Amino acid sequence: MTIRHERLQCLLALAACTISMSGCSQLQAIFATRPSENMPAYKPVDVQFGKQNWSPEQRAGFYHTAQGTELLPYKWFLALEQPKVKLFGTVPKFSDTAYLARFGFLPDAASPQNPDGLPVGFAKDTVVDPTSKTGETVEVVGLTCAACHTGQVEYQGKGIRIDGGSATIDLASFQTELGYAAAFADKIPFRFDRFARAVLGGNASADSKSKLRQEFEAFLNVGLAEKHAADAGKLYQAAGGFGRTDALGRIGNYVFGTELNNANLRVANSPANFPPLWYTSWFAWVQYNASIQQPMVRNIGEALGVRARVNLTDPAKLYRSTVNVKNLWEMEGLLAGPTAFTGLKSPAWPAEVFGPIDQVKAQKGAELYKQHCQHCHLPALDSPEIQDPKYWEVGLEGKHFLKLNVIPLDEIGTDPREASDWAQRTAVTDALGLGTVSAAVGLRAVTGKIRDMNYAALGLSAEQKMEWNGYRNDDVVAPLAYRARPLGGLWATPPFLHNGSVPSLYQMLLPADRRDKTFYVGSREFDPKNVGYSTAKFDGGFEFDTDQPGDPHPGNSNAGHEFRDTPGKGVIGPELSDDERWAIIEYLKTL
Repeated sequence: MTIRHERLQCLLALAACTISMSGCSQLQAIFATRPSENMPAYKPVDVQFGKQNWSPEQRAGFYHTAQGTELLPYKWFLALEQPKVKLFGTVPKFSDTAYLARFGFLPDAASPQNPDGLPVGFAKDTVVDPTSKTGETVEVVGLTCAACHTGQVEYQGKGIRIDGGSATIDLASFQTELGYAAAFADKIPFRFDRFARAVLGGNASADSKSKLRQEFEAFLNVGLAEKHAADAGKLYQAAGGFGRTDALGRIGNYVFGTELNNANLRVANSPANFPPLWYTSWFAWVQYNASIQQPMVRNIGEALGVRARVNLTDPAKLYRSTVNVKNLWEMEGLLAGPTAFTGLKSPAWPAEVFGPIDQVKAQKGAELYKQHCQHCHLPALDSPEIQDPKYWEVGLEGKHFLKLNVIPLDEIGTDPREASDWAQRTAVTDALGLGTVSAAVGLRAVTGKIRDMNYAALGLSAEQKMEWNGYRNDDVVAPLAYRARPLGGLWATPPFLHNGSVPSLYQMLLPADRRDKTFYVGSREFDPKNVGYSTAKFDGGFEFDTDQPGDPHPGNSNAGHEFRDTPGKGVIGPELSDDERWAIIEYLKTL
């Protein structure tokens, strides 16, 4: 007891010394209570994989193929400890599977592509620093497409993996805690020494440790500057929670703000669901709000949004980036398949887990779907009717792509911010010689330059460039509208509407004033009757408050897309009876 007491006094004295050296405000920030500390506990389940036309090798490639994103050096990530204070014993690693699972990342086994058994969506990569004068390379950890586009629904201890589906990760909380883990390593006594031993080995020289300390503090200073800019501008007060992020807002802030000019930072208050990827490669416009036409442009923009780096300030290295265009093309091909709808398929309803589909109700629902839904969402993609030329448009080289309906905001009546914010956004790009332009024009210019530089470096022929571009032009626009995608696999992608503000398919078919105004997200426990995740309160869950008069939550409106007898904005059909709602739901399970 005496030894432990004396050790505690020693630690407290060292902590006091750290306070005096680092400043009270920094220490208060380190020990401040924060919501991102309290993530849901990880509960393992028995996972099975749906029949989505992928082999295990294809699935593993999607999970861990790098796209050029960079969180921090790979060894640093493995060495960081969780942002917890323990006076005795060891502090677990930040990269621990069960810990990362609390942010929603799906555990995965070690493999040649994933040597340290990181979760789905993490990749080990070697990138060239786009700001380096000598072409310096660095081994990093980054996020892949799969981080945001791999889902899992769970029921009574069984999990159904949904490849290409909507992830339930909380990216913002993950990034916050990663930042705190780095700050703890820097400020808490003994922790940096342990970090240095893990990175450099036990026999590292004093010079090596000193260099690591300088590099680590430079990394922290860059992160702190970015955080201070975000806090000063109140950029991310509209929390996404699990399964959502303001993708276009964050892409714009990182590319035009962090990488170019902080004057271009804008409030991002339009969190949107991570959309499913199956069949998207064959859509005429591939971004969910119909703003981006070419898959390569979308994919480069997506990589930038999750921190692929690009040099937009040094004229000698302008547009050099860490984006791995070759891998992006390979992933797009994996999703697409060689001909329309032959790549990744939507998941089939797992009757052996959730119970069988009522075929009589489904047949009635099919007729109601044709009457009330098909004019926007198109016929089923496996039906003969979808081959009607009126549903297709011609791209480059005579290739055909599915023509989705784009519904104006005033007609659909759903939360307008994701579309309107993008339409209104501008960027000062004097350093790029473009002047002040719309975000659409700026994104097209930056992604186009990155694409073309990579194509040139790879020595692609004109025919190869056309193929890698998906036989589509690189138009980027900003329609005040949302795209109505086909509903194959819809059951596996809750919650619903583009901003995830409606928890179940049953509530989607209710008048808006009967939908839940507050519910919890973060659980993957599935409700096969109402078709959505469980929304009950639970420890660590994110409370989703919809945007209501007198209780504003920007970006979270659950109005619109409603069936109601009273005409009005967002009313798309007459009110349905309960029998009709259940019939439509039963049919949607079959798609």
